[in-house]
Amino acid sequence: MVRPFAPGYRIPPDLLLKAYSNGVFPMGESADDPEVFWVRPETRGIIPLDAFHVPRSLQKVVRRRIFDIRIDSDFDGVLQGCAETKRGRASTWINAPIRDAYRELFQRGHCHTVEAWLGGRLVGGLYGVTLGRSFFGESMFSRERDASKVCLVHLVERLRERGFVLLDTQFTTAHLKRFGAIDLPRRKYETLLAEAITGNARFFP
Repeated sequence: MVRPFAPGYRIPPDLLLKAYSNGVFPMGESADDPEVFWVRPETRGIIPLDAFHVPRSLQKVVRRRIFDIRIDSDFDGVLQGCAETKRGRASTWINAPIRDAYRELFQRGHCHTVEAWLGGRLVGGLYGVTLGRSFFGESMFSRERDASKVCLVHLVERLRERGFVLLDTQFTTAHLKRFGAIDLPRRKYETLLAEAITGNARFFP
């Protein structure tokens, strides 16, 4: 169940970080809708970092190092990729207020990207918000087979290495469950969240 909160046209970055610290995040109805609404799901998805599963076929792809993996090198490119329409997804929730808010968080060092490049071209990536020892995954995209999956593997490795304790996925999908994603009741999630936002973990120097 999703609980919508009051809509608005602009998301102040301090308000956005406060929302994340309380288990709330914004969404838009469509790319053309100028409003956002605030969501606090009854059931929350996470990937436990100590139970992350990489399918064997993907392990082979990672070992082959097909993609050049970069961090925070093209935020706007990743955001555009995540907002693209594709088969099975005719529209996106990433509208202008969402773009502006997360771009400002990126400039403040609270939003980061993991990117897959091939032949000098951005072919996949993901972005999310960091707060304390939490990473809140927002969206991912692929223009080449396995590109976003490889980015997810590199994300988890980075989070483990740098002291993060929570990888939030907002919701779970069949795709994410292949990697070990689970659903938590809101109360249990918010208990984990309260602990994870304490302390400090640096995603990028």
